[in-house]
Amino acid sequence: MPALCRDCLTQFDTGPRCPSCRSPRIKSHAELFDLSIAHMDCDAFYASVEKRDNPDLASKPLIIGGGRRGVVSTACYIARIRGVRSAMPMFQALKLCPEAVVLKPRMELYAETSRAIRQMMNELTPSIEPLSLDEAFLDLTGTRRLHGVPPAVMLARLVQRMKTELGLTGSIGLSHNKFLAKVASDLDKPHGFSVIGKAETGDFLRDKPVSLIWGVGQATRTSLDKAGIRTFADLLRWDREELIARFGSMGDRLWHLARGQDRRRISANTPVKSISSETTFFEDTANDHILDGHIWRLSEKVSDRAKAKQIAGRVVTLKLKRADRSLITRRLALRDPTQMADTIYRTARNLMDQVDGKAPYRLLGVGISDLIPEDGADRSGDLLDPEASKRSQAEKATDSIRRKFGRDAIVKGRSLR
Repeated sequence: MPALCRDCLTQFDTGPRCPSCRSPRIKSHAELFDLSIAHMDCDAFYASVEKRDNPDLASKPLIIGGGRRGVVSTACYIARIRGVRSAMPMFQALKLCPEAVVLKPRMELYAETSRAIRQMMNELTPSIEPLSLDEAFLDLTGTRRLHGVPPAVMLARLVQRMKTELGLTGSIGLSHNKFLAKVASDLDKPHGFSVIGKAETGDFLRDKPVSLIWGVGQATRTSLDKAGIRTFADLLRWDREELIARFGSMGDRLWHLARGQDRRRISANTPVKSISSETTFFEDTANDHILDGHIWRLSEKVSDRAKAKQIAGRVVTLKLKRADRSLITRRLALRDPTQMADTIYRTARNLMDQVDGKAPYRLLGVGISDLIPEDGADRSGDLLDPEASKRSQAEKATDSIRRKFGRDAIVKGRSLR
């Protein structure tokens, strides 16, 4: 059976150790050198970057996220062992892991690191579809002739370079389509390398829960559960027409995925459509002071991500969820695209003031969309607000100081609310 040493990249027939370097870090699979669709996912990316830059954090549980009323952006594996998960309310995470170190995200640093990883990927193939700063699909079909080695070897070399040059680890999923490649990348984290071949696809999926399908949220899982669909084996008992009648276009997708079929191509030009951030409150609140503070902090997060990605948005969105779970969404198109936290905050605050019926809220979100490159952003200023240009200059100066001395070097008073 074909085998690959993940340490020295020697290719050989299967065995317990590499014949060249004696490493036990071996990957063996019958289709190892035939598959070419991959998903690379960095391991606890934000937390790993912080631990790399501060070795004192290496053995400590680390959470990246907001204040006590915020949510977890990511957590290191030490914290995950204690039950901490992404998107978990911060108060809950700190109950599970009270000794955790909590740091605010440094999006510009993460984006810079992401660009370095992307450059490494570009040397392998132009067919890269990023999903976020820390994960991407790669199509390495036809690259063996160019590089002289199978895709599996190039992927092992990629994560080697990430470790030696950037001090970060990533997990690889290799298969024959996007769905299975993403599933595979989660099978052996951290620093894993998993393969799902064509021949084993049916047996592999049969007993797995449908929650394995990327994009199937709680509402869809509830609908599937009501229909008696909990595993892929359950899906296989349904006719295609029945699934479409019950679940619409999602039903057609479910029918194909139940059989391990995914015809989606890896698209190198899929644009980012929006940037947003939201928080769920520990207790429902109608306190305007508290809400205002959250609007500012969320606007800062959105601004940081926009600046890191070098893009700006023409539309600002405010999202609210009431205590009864009813959703309120308000949008406003700006004259000029923006990436400035001050502009995003003031627009979102204005949208908040226009919401009818002040009721307790359980969730608040802020976002921008209709994105363009930052070159066309924040040009003309606001004739009705002569102080806007001064605030913009102050924000740029603040960004510069934070890059040099750290994010907490300057803190606005409203962020403490």
